[in-house]
Amino acid sequence: MLAKYWKKIGMFILIVACVFNIMSKLIHKLSLNSEMLSSAQYVYDQQQNETNNNENNTN
Repeated sequence: MLAKYWKKIGMFILIVACVFNIMSKLIHKLSLNSEMLSSAQYVYDQQQNETNNNENNTN
């Protein structure tokens, strides 16, 4: 009986796995605003580090 329906069972398992994958990505997705803020903070920190390193090297 199982041998007769193995393709349908496999497709069902594949579809369920894809749905869970998509739902988990949607649930844990960061908002665009928070991504932009974290990127801006990273760039600002990098510029501050470069400025500090340049000031320390010239002294």
